[in-house]
Amino acid sequence: MRSEQWHLRYLDIAKVHRISQGAGVIVAIADTRVFDHPDLRGNVLPGIDISASGPVSQQGPSSHGTLMAGLIAAHGQGEGSGALGIAPRAKVLPVRVQPDLEQGSTEDLAAGVEWATANHADVISISSVAGASVRLQQAVRAALAANIVVVAAAGNRPEDPGVGYPASEQGVIAVGGTDKTGLLASVSVAGPEIDVVAPAADIYSTSYGGKYAKGTGTSSATAIVAGAAALIRSKYPDLPAQEVAHRLTATAIDKGPPGRDDEYGYGVIDLVAALTADVPPLGFESPSVTAPTSTAADGNRNDNSTARGLATLGVLLAAGGGYLVWRRRRRAGDPPPRISR
Repeated sequence: MRSEQWHLRYLDIAKVHRISQGAGVIVAIADTRVFDHPDLRGNVLPGIDISASGPVSQQGPSSHGTLMAGLIAAHGQGEGSGALGIAPRAKVLPVRVQPDLEQGSTEDLAAGVEWATANHADVISISSVAGASVRLQQAVRAALAANIVVVAAAGNRPEDPGVGYPASEQGVIAVGGTDKTGLLASVSVAGPEIDVVAPAADIYSTSYGGKYAKGTGTSSATAIVAGAAALIRSKYPDLPAQEVAHRLTATAIDKGPPGRDDEYGYGVIDLVAALTADVPPLGFESPSVTAPTSTAADGNRNDNSTARGLATLGVLLAAGGGYLVWRRRRRAGDPPPRISR
C-alpha cells in the first residue's frame, strides 16, 4: 500500500517527518463519515453527524471522508506497511455534513464549520464546494477570525466552471491539483482565487472496511494541504493562522508563468521548505525567501462521482483580517518566482 502512495515520495515525506508529524494539532474534516480503520486507530476523535443521513445508499457507503482522514493522519501498521498520512500524529475531528453518496446541504456544512470552530479545531479541511449562503459565509469568516486555518477544494472540472465556495472566500486556502508529472491535473479548475496546488491524481488512502481506495480530484489535494498546515502548526504552535498560510504560499515551488497564476496559484507546496525556510512575517517580506533545496515533486479525480449541491470533490476511488489583506495585496504584487520544476 505504502509504495502506491506516490505523493509521499513526491513531497519527501520521510525528511518532512523528521521535522514534524503534526503532534498536538486537531484537524476537523467536514465531509462524509469517517470509518474505523487500523491505519487511523487512535487518531480519530469523537465527532458529530450533522447530516440528515437516513439509510445507507444501496450503492454502499461513501469512503470519501475516510480517504481524506487517511491522507491527513493515517499512521500505517508498522514499518512501511499500510497508508501513511501527511501528519500521522495529528488528530482528526470528524464532522459529517454529507450523507453517503447523496447531496449534502449548504446549511449542514455551515453547521459543521460552526461546530468545528466551537470545538477548538486548529485546521478545518473542506473537500467540497457549496452555495455561498449567508450562514455559511458567516461560519467560515468566524472560523478565520478564531485563528483557524481553513483549507478548501477549488473544484473539479467539468462540473465546476471556476473556483467554488468556500475556497473562493478571502482568507481560505484555495487548493488546486497536479498530476504525477507535476502539471495541472486535468480535473483541477483554475481561477484568481487559487493559492497553492498539491498532488491530486491517483491518490491512495484509507477506505471503509479496513480497505484502501484511490481518488483523483482536488479533494485529495485539499486534505494533503490540510495535513501540511497541521505540520506547520505543530512545529510553530504560536504562529497565527494567516502566517501558516503565508508559509505555504511563500515557500511553494513556482509553476507555470513566473509568479502567481490562475492555474497553480503560488505553486506546488514544498513541505520541507514550509517547515524550515526563513520566511519573514507578513508585512516584512524580503525580495526572496531562503529555502533549503527540496526534493518534493509535483496530481485528484475520483474513480466514483459525487452528488452536487454540497458537492464532495474527487470521491472514491484555510485567518483573520491580516490574512485577508495579505491575499489581496500579494495578488496585486506577486512574490519573486521560486525554482520551477
